[in-house]
Amino acid sequence: MTWVTPSGAAEMLVADIEEPVVAAAVRTPFESARRVFVIEAVDTMNDQAANRMLKTLEEPPAFAHLLLLSDRREDVLATIASRCQQVRFDPLPASIIAASLQGVGEDQAQACARLALGDADLARRLASEQGAPLRASAEQFVRATLAGATAKRPWLGLLEAAKAAGTAAGEAAQERMASELEMIPSKERKRFEREGLDARRRGERRARTQALEVALRLIELWLRDVMCVSEGASELVHALDRRAELEEDAQGREGVRLREGIALVGDTRLSLQLNVSEELALEALAYRLEALLGA
Repeated sequence: MTWVTPSGAAEMLVADIEEPVVAAAVRTPFESARRVFVIEAVDTMNDQAANRMLKTLEEPPAFAHLLLLSDRREDVLATIASRCQQVRFDPLPASIIAASLQGVGEDQAQACARLALGDADLARRLASEQGAPLRASAEQFVRATLAGATAKRPWLGLLEAAKAAGTAAGEAAQERMASELEMIPSKERKRFEREGLDARRRGERRARTQALEVALRLIELWLRDVMCVSEGASELVHALDRRAELEEDAQGREGVRLREGIALVGDTRLSLQLNVSEELALEALAYRLEALLGA
């Protein structure tokens, strides 16, 4: 089985599928009767990569099975989606995810499970020592805008948390490259190191972007929770371990404005996919939320 993940900073590249999938799919398997290819995040596939996949999807060998994964079906290119059979998997219930989280209190486990929206890996991340600062920075950002305290530049905390995620990803990539380098022939090591450095940089950028994506989703969910509290539906909140803070932020808030704020966060989340300045995008969001919702 071949498992493919995007290597680009924000998209899947031709190189990700050219040799591992397109070329390998036509080779008769030797150790088994089937070849299975699992391709993650096909919604990030660029046009060039998609075009290289079309013939393989249209006429795969009888022994080849291709599984394309996405949690954003609407973002998958039509040329790809039309050649696939859709199979829907519903997210795991929050109760099951919460039961799997170790070393945290019940309320925190339930909150992380709900905030993850069915993603067990994300729930574990939010409940971990590495994920807690990201969640805290997202909450600090949104609460500062609600309090009219953007002068404290709360977006810097988000950027710092994202930078830490990128650094951790880069260090992990460096360790993998170092372990593989010993097995590379000496005449090929410079090329391997050069390609590895490029891959590390893309990985760092991808991890940083993903961290900001998660943070903005958490900000959206905070505003949603505030709206639930303000409209008397506290039982629907995700951040169960932050009830007091949500009730404080809900004082005097209008549901209509909170919905507008959620839309602003969603627009910023989409803009980050276009390689805009992350700091400027977050700073602009902070001021817009403050103007709309600030005390």
